[in-house]
Amino acid sequence: MADAPLLRARARVPLPDPDAMLHRLCEHFVAHGLVTRRERGGRIENQFGHAELELEAGALRIEAAGVDRTALYVVKMALAEHIFEMADGEPPAFQWTGDADAEAGIPFFREMTVRGASNVTRSMRRVTLTGADVEHFASGGLHARVLMPPAGREPRWPIAAADGRVVWPKGEDELTGRVYTIRRIDSERGELDIDVVLHDDPGAPGSNWAATAAPGDRVGLMGPGGGEIVAADWYLLAGDETALPVIARIAESLPPAAKAIAFIEVEAAADEQPLTSAADIETTWLHRGAAAPGTTRLETAIRDVSWPEPGVAAYALVGCEQAAARSIRTLLRKERGMGKKESLVAAYWRRGRSGGEVERDT
Repeated sequence: MADAPLLRARARVPLPDPDAMLHRLCEHFVAHGLVTRRERGGRIENQFGHAELELEAGALRIEAAGVDRTALYVVKMALAEHIFEMADGEPPAFQWTGDADAEAGIPFFREMTVRGASNVTRSMRRVTLTGADVEHFASGGLHARVLMPPAGREPRWPIAAADGRVVWPKGEDELTGRVYTIRRIDSERGELDIDVVLHDDPGAPGSNWAATAAPGDRVGLMGPGGGEIVAADWYLLAGDETALPVIARIAESLPPAAKAIAFIEVEAAADEQPLTSAADIETTWLHRGAAAPGTTRLETAIRDVSWPEPGVAAYALVGCEQAAARSIRTLLRKERGMGKKESLVAAYWRRGRSGGEVERDT
């Protein structure tokens, strides 16, 4: 069967120095994909699609391409946002034409409604959301950004600008966003689950949302993205409470022939959850007791692992506090020789911060 034709969009970006912008874009995107320079232009490729850039008098002409609406939009958005950031002086005004040019919606955004919420353990609360097309979140990544509107206000959701950038509501309508694992998707029931770690910190908006979520509440979801289930023979799955949802989801997906070792740091036995898997999985719960989260227990446990024999396809996924993640990443990359394709080590939180940004694995 022939591949489906690519969707395409075009834009002419007026610039005082288009050659400088071309150089800046290529310099930036070389770390995120494949960049090919030509005398009067260049080509940028990544997992979403590609863009052809051509210089002309007073402008940079761009043609973006993607396999579907979401991929095309991501290519356009990434280019537009970086052009806006890199512009000298006033950012240029431009718009895209071509496939999907009349659509103002963001193709990877969905409004969802809370169906219910309940505690999985004393420290983990599950919020069940319902909405149209939940199957959209079944592929393309394991996580989604939950957009929480201000309490007592009618939600105003982000929209797509003509130049491809995301326009976010501001002021009293500003949204709070946090990234969480999509723990479960039930396409037949039209619902999905988000598991959230509960905190005593009143400044933790995600925890507060999960604790108070009530049927009928509206939230936004953007995604999916961030990580995937990689095929391997042997898996190392490790993390603290924040990584427990993704570890559990991956464990459920593993085939019977796979072997896996899981290390999960929690406060006490009351915070443990059963891991279901068809694979041969060995799970060790690391209890930190009264110690603050983000200990060295995960690193110590990983260092003591008996690694598989050469030739066995191995994959490691680790999620924890930022400092611990950096140490474990160094361990896996420099001491175990695991590259980016064989391991993903993410900082799901940072000590002393209530923000929800995940540190990129570099």
